[in-house]
Amino acid sequence: MGPNSAESTGPPDRQTLRLLERQLASDSLVSETVFEPDPYEPRVLQGLLDAERYPHPVTAARVDIRWFTTDYFSLYYIENWLDNDSWECRWDRYPNMHNTRLHFHEPPAGTEITDLELSSLHPLEVYSTVLGQLGSVFRVCDKPLYVTGGSIGFQFCLWS
Repeated sequence: MGPNSAESTGPPDRQTLRLLERQLASDSLVSETVFEPDPYEPRVLQGLLDAERYPHPVTAARVDIRWFTTDYFSLYYIENWLDNDSWECRWDRYPNMHNTRLHFHEPPAGTEITDLELSSLHPLEVYSTVLGQLGSVFRVCDKPLYVTGGSIGFQFCLWS
């Protein structure tokens, strides 16, 4: 994960990645799921989101999931925009030097990092929490708007 990691995240958890792939595949916003580099030795699960459901400046959106046998993880959300700009954030749990193991990289650039609390670290609970935060507020707008407050949440634009 990070270059200053004090310990290893361990190998990818193929069973958990396949479980999460079934969840992604059942989501109406997800147009395709892909294992990288391949389905036999997956390291990353990508959920490619239906770009037609986003407003015009968004050209692509996806969720990248990494899950390890040590229960470390990274769930990364990114939107690509016509102007070659992007809007991204990430939920992480891994050993690092910059923050607690469980932390959140805030949008729009993912560079600001805050501590994160999750009620459960079970893969399906983490998945539900993250996807719930992604889809918590649907509205039409020019760019996603990050809403600060006591809990992590944001508004992002989708066509209904």
